[in-house]
Amino acid sequence: MTADSAEATPEAQKDSSQRTQKRMIADHFRRLAEAPETGDKCVYTFVPGNLTELLLSFDLLPVLPEINALQSGMRGKSRDYISLAEKHGHSEDVCTYVKCDVGMMKSGNIGPTGEKIPDPDLLLLSYTGCFTFMKWFEILRQEYDAPVAMLHVPYQGEGEITESMRDYVVDQLREKVIPALEEVSGKAYDEGRLSELLARSARAEDDLVWVLESAKNRPSPIDAYFGGVYYIGPIFTAFRGTDEAIDYYRELRAEVAQRIVEGRGPVTPDGEIEERFRLVVEGPPNWTSFREFWRMFAQEGAVVVASSYTKVGGVYDTGFRHDPSRPLESLAEYCMGCYTNLNLPGRIDLLSRYIEEYEADGLLINSVKSCNSFSAGQLMILREVENRTGVPGGFIESDLVDPRYFAASNIKNRLESYLQMIEQKRQGSAA
Repeated sequence: MTADSAEATPEAQKDSSQRTQKRMIADHFRRLAEAPETGDKCVYTFVPGNLTELLLSFDLLPVLPEINALQSGMRGKSRDYISLAEKHGHSEDVCTYVKCDVGMMKSGNIGPTGEKIPDPDLLLLSYTGCFTFMKWFEILRQEYDAPVAMLHVPYQGEGEITESMRDYVVDQLREKVIPALEEVSGKAYDEGRLSELLARSARAEDDLVWVLESAKNRPSPIDAYFGGVYYIGPIFTAFRGTDEAIDYYRELRAEVAQRIVEGRGPVTPDGEIEERFRLVVEGPPNWTSFREFWRMFAQEGAVVVASSYTKVGGVYDTGFRHDPSRPLESLAEYCMGCYTNLNLPGRIDLLSRYIEEYEADGLLINSVKSCNSFSAGQLMILREVENRTGVPGGFIESDLVDPRYFAASNIKNRLESYLQMIEQKRQGSAA
């Protein structure tokens, strides 16, 4: 769940790394479009708990439906797609990623870049805490004549990954997922090749974590929410385990390191901003008005120093790295450790840690109407983090890719009121 800056107008300012990852993702869409001619096989799967390295070890191309949906939202296509899906009987309350994807499918399956997305050769569901994914794949199974493989990932109900949970996932990988990939690809499982890919992943993950943790500086050289969705793009989608990912994160790290040396803040589409407020944000962003949403923060000097959304495809900053010496066990741990697979106490612990380690002024929740895997329990999370850290919490509401649920004036008013509350608390403390 990431961006490729397609929503930005030509005059928008971009970092060099941002242009690099835009090109990478565009190249991937092009390769997907050419798959019927090249003979490449495609596997539909999801971002949380994705098995990219395993797919690449079989020379299979990943297709991520929620990425197609958010990219469509950023390009102004989601309204018509959602309307079409609702005409086909999908409820207004259904996840708008699903309806956008269904509408795109019913419109010829033309992807966000204007190139056709190929039909799946396999539907691979890695279930990591979002029940909607299961229903989504039931819809896809009805639409496509493709085999289905499911990896059931245990929820961290007790807040830890046990040996029995790990063994349960590894057994499924060996007995269900790998045989399905062998059947589709016509190739045998090569654990040595998988280990090589995982070693590359770990190198890229090191640099990503360094970049995210650079926000502990004052001023923060990055925005870890709006800017962060670009940073996570390659590693959360089709590039984990590749040399391209290593090169991208090396470039990004060097770019951010230079900003630290120069004492510069993050780059926004409208230029650099001066940091006045440091926030932690919980919940996904709105994609249909992404730049406008970002501008609301930038105009107030509000920089997001940490966010939960940038952990939806992997919580690397708690120490996890893909381990080439334990390939399948490592994949199992990765799947179980994604943010949406954490229980509520685990999410509270993580957000509280961010508040303290990044010296944030407050926690802001963007409650997304149609995303229950994030929105459930958010008010309780807000109260608990406030009690634990003493920082004020704020609450705004929008949606993923349904423009009907982005009320710009309401969000702006709430954000401004929240930041005024933070400022008043500062003045009270200084008195």
